[in-house]
Amino acid sequence: MGRLFGTDGVRGLANRDVTAELALDLAVAAAHVLGQRGVFSGHRPKAVVGRDPRASGEFLSAAVCAGLASAGVDVVDVGVVPTPAVAYLAGNMDFDLGVMISASHNPMEDNGIKFFDRSGYKLADEVEDQIEILLGEDWERPVGPAVGRMTQDFAAVWRYVDYIVGTVPYRLDGLKVVVDSANGSASEVGPEALRRAGAEVVVIGSYPDGENINNGYGATHPRRMAAATVGHWAHAGVSFDGDADRCIASDEDGNIVDGDQIMGILAQAHAERGTLTNGTLVTTVMSNLGLKLAMERAGIRTVETAVGDRYVLEEMRRGGYSVGGEQSGHVLLTDFATTGDGTLTALHLLSRLAESKVTMSELASSIGKLPQTMINVPGVDKARASTDVEVLAAVKAAEEVLGKSGRVLLRPSGTEALVRVMVEAENQAQADEIAQSLVDVVRARLTL
Repeated sequence: MGRLFGTDGVRGLANRDVTAELALDLAVAAAHVLGQRGVFSGHRPKAVVGRDPRASGEFLSAAVCAGLASAGVDVVDVGVVPTPAVAYLAGNMDFDLGVMISASHNPMEDNGIKFFDRSGYKLADEVEDQIEILLGEDWERPVGPAVGRMTQDFAAVWRYVDYIVGTVPYRLDGLKVVVDSANGSASEVGPEALRRAGAEVVVIGSYPDGENINNGYGATHPRRMAAATVGHWAHAGVSFDGDADRCIASDEDGNIVDGDQIMGILAQAHAERGTLTNGTLVTTVMSNLGLKLAMERAGIRTVETAVGDRYVLEEMRRGGYSVGGEQSGHVLLTDFATTGDGTLTALHLLSRLAESKVTMSELASSIGKLPQTMINVPGVDKARASTDVEVLAAVKAAEEVLGKSGRVLLRPSGTEALVRVMVEAENQAQADEIAQSLVDVVRARLTL
């Protein structure tokens, strides 16, 4: 069996892969491990638990709360909240642990569990490994008054909203913005945060019913938000994913402004203010080559990491960097947050728009993009993508054709059973052609 924890916690088909039993066992093991590591020493432990609106989140959240309480941890259930709200509350409200039940941008049928430490950061790999080892093990459970107690605080999320609105460097008064919350965690707090910052807000995709999360709305379906931006004559649009840890935007003409462009815009803004630590932006290998070239023109250095916001954050913490993220819209602003935060990102992007007195299309145009094609190839043995001789030969041949004017990346997904084929080239036709040829090789060689 592979590692239970992926790049973003434990994730899978709810009630098949991610069951109530597993959720309870994970919670108990997490409490056990943190107790062994001395996190709870000298005080009664306390955890905050949140979830996104998926129907399965109701029973999984109940199981996590029960597991923690059975292990002697007092639990505060904050209900449906964005992932970054759990991270903020864990790091700022005297909690020892934060737990979020969400599968982020995945379909409604999936769900997942991720843990945050008392500083608001995701647990380190070695701590997750310890939790996995201790799953289901017997140990001395507390009894009597030592068992944990469970309470609810559904107003806690507004402390998070007050905080992120307070970080905005320039108010959004005069801006009309379309907000698409993917019928997910930010359906209420996302639009309200922008209103509190001064924007006029048009709401779409913000009516969760437990089953419609990410279904045709949100950061993985940004065209609907873009069309609404044009239809409502808005200055910009922003779109979050199911748990609101990522943000994709649109300009006034309905053109998508992706995570690379958002990072570039914010890095330039920070550089102008003197707050871009070491003049550096942290990206992943998936970021468009155009972003790197734009940053070079602006005198900003880029550092690349493996794909996954946790790896971006690790590099940012190592180097003390203040801005980083992924093309997918996970943007990390470590002066203000310990994890990717779609609502915070939207606030700062729109603040830059209001401050600049130009259009969103003008802002985004400063971050050029090479034509890019990305194709997901499901049903293949993703573990062999980096070792199969014929696949590697095909990649090398494609790189020779592209030279310095493009690049190729084959990457196994960290959260799904597929391989991503990405090609950047001087023109779209060439990117499409090379990407399809590589997809054909991957399917021929790696199909299960």
